[in-house]
Amino acid sequence: MDIQLIINNFFSILQGLDETLILIFLSLILGFFISIPFALARVSSIKILSQSIYYYIFVIRGTPLLVQIYLIYFGLGSIKAVRDSFLWVLLKEPFWCGVIALVINTVAYTTEIFRGGIQSVNKGQIESCESLGMSKFTMYFRIILPCAFRQALPAYGNEIILMVKATSLISLTTYMEMTGIARSIMYKTFAPVEAFIAAGSIYLFLNFLVVQLIKFLEWKYNPHLRIKT
Repeated sequence: MDIQLIINNFFSILQGLDETLILIFLSLILGFFISIPFALARVSSIKILSQSIYYYIFVIRGTPLLVQIYLIYFGLGSIKAVRDSFLWVLLKEPFWCGVIALVINTVAYTTEIFRGGIQSVNKGQIESCESLGMSKFTMYFRIILPCAFRQALPAYGNEIILMVKATSLISLTTYMEMTGIARSIMYKTFAPVEAFIAAGSIYLFLNFLVVQLIKFLEWKYNPHLRIKT
């Protein structure tokens, strides 16, 4: 193993960090805000709404992300009606195909995480809100959702970690983020170990930061769980 080559590769791959971070942040932010109404629909008493979201989640969670990326990037581009539509402005770009695939995927998982958080809220809190004459809108956005987010933090932290790693698959659409650069280095140097050790170390550090962030948020928003010394 060539240590110097790993170091050289590390700095080369680091040039794609901004592209990876854009993928991560854009996908997570869009996914987060879409997941909230989806989770509310999932626990809704309106059966057709709840069932529609259930089947969407079932299909997305039941199929590999790689297949979803290929269907969006290669599959939609083979449909003439799509190529002739306004959607082609986005779908012809590997970046936006990657973002769409990541958002669709993370929404399915995050919706279920938030659903679990919502359903874990103590019924006594809901009854207290109702006894005070609080409207459903106020009850959800001032009581239920904040409690649900606190409950969902550990599971959502895992989803963020998975999304950081999932961005590496976008390189298969020819988009040159960190894994894409690592692959091009591998083809040039014929040294896959040195290329992907360098790339893996950066992903590991990103996920280390994610873990620390989730730990901090849990400590901040769950004071009753703090260990007193």
